[in-house]
Amino acid sequence: QEQLVESGGASVTPGGSLRLSCVDSGRRFNDYFMRWFREVPGNQREFVASVSGIGSTTYSDSVKGRFTISRDNNKNTVYLQMDSLKPEDTAVYLCCAGSTCGQGTQVTVSS
Repeated sequence: QEQLVESGGASVTPGGSLRLSCVDSGRRFNDYFMRWFREVPGNQREFVASVSGIGSTTYSDSVKGRFTISRDNNKNTVYLQMDSLKPEDTAVYLCCAGSTCGQGTQVTVSS
């Protein structure tokens, strides 16, 4: 079973950048579409981006052109490079492999 641990969340000012990482300790990392979601208290979980096992990517309209998802299959790790951050990007960011997600990492964008 996959076990996922996210890191890299922090507090930044608008326009700043962060790089999130998610390490998968399971055995089937290469088989999974890896997805990033984000959660804000009181709101539904929102899809952010996904990457297939061979690197095909999709993005939500709200982050397209600002965020970049990538993966390193040799390290069982998926990344989310976030640039031009906005206050509305503030959320807990979770990575998921299939129906398994990590605990998340907090991103706060505030002046």
